[in-house]
Amino acid sequence: MRYTSTRRTTGSPRPFSDILLEGLAPDGGLYVPGHYPRLSADDLEELRLVLDQQGYAALAARILALYIDDIPEEDIAAIASRAYSAPAFSDPAIVPVTALEGAGFDLRLAHLSLGPTAAFKDMAMRLLGELFEYELRRRGQWLTIVGATSGDTGSSAEYALRGRDGLSVVMLTPAGRMTAFQRAQMFSLLDDNIVNVAVDGVFDDCQDLVKAVNMDAAFKARWHLGAVNSINWARLLAQVVYYVATWLRATEGPGEGSPSARPGTVAPERVSVVVPTGNFGNVCAAHIARRMGVPLDALVVATNENDVLDEFFRTGVYRPR
Repeated sequence: MRYTSTRRTTGSPRPFSDILLEGLAPDGGLYVPGHYPRLSADDLEELRLVLDQQGYAALAARILALYIDDIPEEDIAAIASRAYSAPAFSDPAIVPVTALEGAGFDLRLAHLSLGPTAAFKDMAMRLLGELFEYELRRRGQWLTIVGATSGDTGSSAEYALRGRDGLSVVMLTPAGRMTAFQRAQMFSLLDDNIVNVAVDGVFDDCQDLVKAVNMDAAFKARWHLGAVNSINWARLLAQVVYYVATWLRATEGPGEGSPSARPGTVAPERVSVVVPTGNFGNVCAAHIARRMGVPLDALVVATNENDVLDEFFRTGVYRPR
């Protein structure tokens, strides 16, 4: 598997380990895979067995291996096992799916907020931390993560990367525009490799600074800068895994509902998902899972007053706040 920029002006396709550390492509585009591996009905049932018998980390390793061919599969399995361990998550299922009663129809809840900071972003950040540390150790290099956040990205990233060898974090936040809880989570960390910077402006000002740094190829290379925002493909890939797990746990395999059914003889059950989203990175992972063949039906975007992108799609006007 090789990765190219969405702007397609960057040179030859890159392996996963390179784009993991780079984050944003030199031309300002996002790295995306050359193709999306397809999962057949039989593949999905095999993954169901993996999830049921070996757990979430084993499922993650199987999905990751479809996109990563420059890290040995046994190392991918070890990375996933460390990222998705019971001590870090309050439920050994990592992403349990439970029924919600009283809706009048089959409604389930995928619990994505059982990690260290009670944010769904722990699901991706935990894996990113393990991947970064593994690859930097393998290369004998160091990396400084420069990120922007107005909410839970910062605390999730910092908790996942704190104290790791070869890693430092500089996180930009808009001054006075975060909840007291999120600000306390971040600014109470005293680890030597964590630096928090409050910027006089809005989130887009912080993000513009991060993008400007990433666009300066010489500066970025000199200071070994990387990213953990949704511009990093590895973060989206980690999110794809929990959509696969959610579909598997919300459905029954062939034979579970009908003793005579055999794998491949029954059309997989389709599931619609409703995703609370701000910048659409989370629901983008659901879209990728669907492109891979996971039988997701409607992808419903739920938004609140943080509706910058929703407003843009409805009106054609982009209004930073």
